[in-house]
Amino acid sequence: MHQHHHPAAPSQPRTPARRTSLADEENFRLITGFNDIFVVIACLLLLIAAVWLAWEVKPWLAGMLGAALSWGLAEFFVRRRRMALPAIVLLLTFVMSFALSVIAIANGAQTFDLNRLQDGGTIGAIGVFSALAAWLHWRRFKVPITVAAGASALAGCVAELLALWLPETLVMFTSGAGLLAWALYWDARDPQRKTRRADVAFWLHMAAAPLIVNPLFTVIGIFESDASAGVTLLALAVYLVLAMISLIIDRRALMVSALGYVLYALISLISKGDFNGSSFALCALLMGGSLVLLAAFWQQSRGALVRRLPDTLQKYLPPMVNA
Repeated sequence: MHQHHHPAAPSQPRTPARRTSLADEENFRLITGFNDIFVVIACLLLLIAAVWLAWEVKPWLAGMLGAALSWGLAEFFVRRRRMALPAIVLLLTFVMSFALSVIAIANGAQTFDLNRLQDGGTIGAIGVFSALAAWLHWRRFKVPITVAAGASALAGCVAELLALWLPETLVMFTSGAGLLAWALYWDARDPQRKTRRADVAFWLHMAAAPLIVNPLFTVIGIFESDASAGVTLLALAVYLVLAMISLIIDRRALMVSALGYVLYALISLISKGDFNGSSFALCALLMGGSLVLLAAFWQQSRGALVRRLPDTLQKYLPPMVNA
């Protein structure tokens, strides 16, 4: 009896062990291919031309036409083709066109006077109708950035009202804190970050971060001409706290938003010495090296913080990776 020897199957290359979780990568889809860019350019050309021509008739008509075209284009390129970048752009053009109509109608639908934007009622109407437009768009297309756009519009309305009684920095910080809380709510509903909820949270974090960071560093006083070494140390301390929060929630938006302010504070301090033109290079070397180390040991650093939190809180956070 002859034995048939089957040739051995070619060995498959081994996939390196994954050292980070899907949640830790903080993925979001912005572009699926160069065709996205081509479609965006084509859509913008069509929208600009249509709105321009309609503007000659009535400003409110230009806004309504822009909104209608944006919606119609989204029906094909977003709902049917699932294209990422056109989805973002067409959402923004839809909401902006809707807001344009509100502005025009608020101006009597005859003229278009931007000075009327100083009226709190007009700004409030724009915010409310922009949020309504975002909600309608979300119900139909479920584009992740839509929730952040609508929430930002509502936050702008609230901020406009609060600004009548509270300082601007406090109003901005409060708005950012509200958006951050909303982002954490979406994150808590998907700790593994495998669904659209994680994408929604990503854009909410992006919207909240600058609103939180700017007031903090403004109050510290890093932009004052006589900022001292103590101010710089305080700025570094605030950045450290923001870095710890970023590690715990496994989102990097706060750190990225605050980076420019810390660099500015360090450059201002060092430039008062004898370093002159080397100030930026020295600061970039210091911050860049620190961030590279943090990026390399992100999981270990995060684990050291998260393990000290109560279990009731940990269950809402992304899982840790044993690196």
